[in-house]
Amino acid sequence: MRFAVQSRLEYEVKSPTVFILNVEAAALRRQRIIAQRLQLTPGYAIERFAEDEGGSRFLRVIANPGSFSVAYAGEVEVNMIEKEPAGISEVPVGELPLDILPYLNPSRFCQSDLLGRFARREFGELEPGHNRVNAICSWIHDHVDYERGSSDAQTSAYDTMVLRAGVCRDFAHLGIAFCRALNIPARFASGYAWQLDPPDFHAVFEAYLGGEWYLFDATRQAALQGLVRIGVGRDAADAAFATIYGDAEFKGMSVGIEAVSPDAEEEPTVRAVAVG
Repeated sequence: MRFAVQSRLEYEVKSPTVFILNVEAAALRRQRIIAQRLQLTPGYAIERFAEDEGGSRFLRVIANPGSFSVAYAGEVEVNMIEKEPAGISEVPVGELPLDILPYLNPSRFCQSDLLGRFARREFGELEPGHNRVNAICSWIHDHVDYERGSSDAQTSAYDTMVLRAGVCRDFAHLGIAFCRALNIPARFASGYAWQLDPPDFHAVFEAYLGGEWYLFDATRQAALQGLVRIGVGRDAADAAFATIYGDAEFKGMSVGIEAVSPDAEEEPTVRAVAVG
């Protein structure tokens, strides 16, 4: 499937400020960037650096006082593998690749150690594998209200468990924490999400099963086959669309994605979606 994506961020900079931006589509084995354009206003110098494992492409920009905007547009071909969920198993910790092991550990926003007792009691007896992770997503969807403004940038998975309300970022963090508590490696993923209404940067999570990373969305709001990934990390701290060092006021943003290929399904079937 092929998608056109775009985003625009606007700021009012009060003093010289460093921006670390993460808005470009990731360069991945199953996600090919056909064309793209990035425009900064004013046209400041850009330093680029990439994260090899998850394909995140970061930009460092130093902005002076005044208005500052970032506009990105791209055309991306996504070729994820779809499988039947049954038969996709969990990988014992002793057999996990060493580079996957860090995604078992608690992180700043995903305190799997604090939520371990609940996760084991609620999900520990379920049959291991893709269906168990899907059951985790169903529990979050049914027991946590999706409510804009109910959380902020400091809200953690533990907070969401207490508040029982949040947005996509919080749903993803809670799913990650539950998975890690059950010895399932999990990581945060951000992206442009087809069929998300209203359009926005979207947060989902990936669980490592059967030797591959699989996408999960506990909000049930977007088509996993239509997620153009931007970045991944231990949690949102590693994959924020903008990290700011200085004094800048966020003025607004717009995000969009639309299918531009004839094979895009209006109502995607429910399958396990592997990203690599």
